[in-house]
Amino acid sequence: MRSHRWVSVLLALILAIAGCADLLPKSKVQTEVQWTSFNEARAVIDGIKPYATTKADLASIGVTEVNPAVTLLSHAEVAIRFPIGGVLNEQDVDPGIRDCLRAGKECSAFQLNVKRINNDRVGDFWLDAFRFRRETESSGWTFTALILFVQDRAVYAVYGGQPNVREMQIDRNPLGPLQGWGDWVTGAIYR
Repeated sequence: MRSHRWVSVLLALILAIAGCADLLPKSKVQTEVQWTSFNEARAVIDGIKPYATTKADLASIGVTEVNPAVTLLSHAEVAIRFPIGGVLNEQDVDPGIRDCLRAGKECSAFQLNVKRINNDRVGDFWLDAFRFRRETESSGWTFTALILFVQDRAVYAVYGGQPNVREMQIDRNPLGPLQGWGDWVTGAIYR
């Protein structure tokens, strides 16, 4: 009977240690939009035909003021982004930008910011749990776009971003949980 108990305890311990990597934290940062990849978001912007696509056309594919990825820009904010007369000459910019700036208050813009990033802690559970070494793998994509409008008609669209984010962050603390002892002592003294 005693040997069965020890076998059960040993088996439970082995299973617990083997599954420790699953106990490491994971997090996700994502904008709630219908696009699941950089290429899907890019296809939406590539589909915009200057002077032909309207806000209603974009609304039919989910690009509206209520989309969480959309920031509304006024004509003043657009003018700040394209300082014609300063560094840029009027003939040096795209006709859509020029027409938008000339339109004054009839000019507006949508700025899209989409992020899909997964942060997974990897590595040794015990080193991580006691803060000796923490490894975080980040993967995913980011997408940005700017769509300029004169009244309700898109006159210019451009996109950018990172189609493939792959990062590794390693935090190493040789003293483990005691690494921040100086802050703790200082805080205790000045309380």
